[in-house]
Amino acid sequence: MTTIHDLKAWKAAGRRFTMLTAYDFPTAQILDRAGVPLLLVGDSVGNNVLGYADTLPVTMEEMLHHTRAVARGAERAMVIGDLPFLSYQVSIEEGVHNAGRLVKQGGAHAVKLEGPHLDLVHRLVDIGIPVMAHIGLTPQSVHAMGGYRVQGRGEAAHRVADEAEQLEKAGAFSIVLEGMPAELAGEITGSLQIPTIGIGAGPSCDAQVLVINDLLGINERVPKLGKKFADLRGVMTDAVEAFMREVEAGTFPDEDHSYS
Repeated sequence: MTTIHDLKAWKAAGRRFTMLTAYDFPTAQILDRAGVPLLLVGDSVGNNVLGYADTLPVTMEEMLHHTRAVARGAERAMVIGDLPFLSYQVSIEEGVHNAGRLVKQGGAHAVKLEGPHLDLVHRLVDIGIPVMAHIGLTPQSVHAMGGYRVQGRGEAAHRVADEAEQLEKAGAFSIVLEGMPAELAGEITGSLQIPTIGIGAGPSCDAQVLVINDLLGINERVPKLGKKFADLRGVMTDAVEAFMREVEAGTFPDEDHSYS
């Protein structure tokens, strides 16, 4: 299984790697067997699977449900469970409790949280729960940021770079850099001993992450930070329409698809 030590060794060796989101058993199994080393059960399950407008309504119970499914499908990949909005921001104690649930009940190997919650990161690492940090454009703070806007421009770059440094010191094993200038992401990546995982942060990060629904072309629209590598929405539509035609024509099921 991929470990946090592998990731640090890959960064030291200059080996780039990938992370993809997964929300269910079959997808996790496919990605795991394809060799994807990191599977993120993101709170992006909210707007990619559950039909929410954004990630904010996602609950701990929903995260546990999907994390368990992904953990069942992963044999070699590290599974990272996202801590959803208001599951860790109110108090360190609540954050520790919910992170523990993702690991103990959900089967996650690590947790991810947004923002510079240094005391919580330190506490989780101290009790043996690996933490992936996430800075820059943090979707759980979308309203406070005034929308999905690039972060770290101008004087704000110093704040973002300092957050990355402090999170490394607190014990995070990696940091997601989202929605920031490529130059800033490159500077942060070069200054840290732990790997950075970029999304909309340029090519200089140690790794890249995409939402699986965007990569496969399942979503109707792919955001600027994503990229469509296939058109499964079209493939699925064609398959469903072919099935409907055969049913309407009376050609399905035939003898090969019936019990005799």
